[in-house]
Amino acid sequence: MSFISYAQNFEDVMLWRALKHIEQGFYIDIGAAWPDLDSVTKAFYDRGWNGINVEPHPELHRQLQESRPHDQNLRLAIGDREGYLVMNFFKGTGLSTLDDAIADKHQQAGWRLKRQETQVTTMTKVWLQHVPDAQDVHFLKVDVEGMEESVLRGNDWKKNRPWIVIVESTMPMSQVESHKTWEPLLFSANYLFAYADGVNRFYVAVEHPEILLSFQYPPNVFDDFVLAARGQAEVDLNEFYKSRAWRWTAPLRWTEGILRIILGKLR
Repeated sequence: MSFISYAQNFEDVMLWRALKHIEQGFYIDIGAAWPDLDSVTKAFYDRGWNGINVEPHPELHRQLQESRPHDQNLRLAIGDREGYLVMNFFKGTGLSTLDDAIADKHQQAGWRLKRQETQVTTMTKVWLQHVPDAQDVHFLKVDVEGMEESVLRGNDWKKNRPWIVIVESTMPMSQVESHKTWEPLLFSANYLFAYADGVNRFYVAVEHPEILLSFQYPPNVFDDFVLAARGQAEVDLNEFYKSRAWRWTAPLRWTEGILRIILGKLR
């Protein structure tokens, strides 16, 4: 059965290539957004994995609660210290951020802004409270709209060591690279750079060097994957042909096709 990819930039394809030998693995998704659209974890959840989704946006958190009953869904923001901060929310998007300068740019571009006080905690605290003892975290994804450095600073990298770390490495809504400010944190924590896809950068813990080989090439035909939108379209098409509706619409499509042929010959 082909792997169904939901992620925005094939991140799940690359992670599955590296981790498909793991049964019922565990993930942490910081800035999870939707439970399916552009989700890096949806394909893993469907294959029996579970983990922690951190999403401070109230509506997106509600969707996660409804769609991911086997995950722990935390309505929090992650930073380098605990407390409460005013967060910038943008309805219907994954652009919510603690960075006021980035939020102001989104507002100037026409996005509707709502500011709301939000609880902030650290990766260390999330790990302590929600990751079971002796549980390997097979990948950590960080996508927090400009606050990646703060998230990474808030983890105890000596104790809490995901096998793979994937971090959004460009400024929101742009191709401007931002990794130089936080990448040294991962290098000093004994993580090895593995792959860049134009949006994210992937890192592998030194204790799992065999995984590096999985990031030698970009997604390709040998990964045997289909996009979720295409897969759903095929399901809808099959259901359509099983119904009686095609009997009424087929003659119309045949007539349209014949007319296109005739018009093409007349040109």
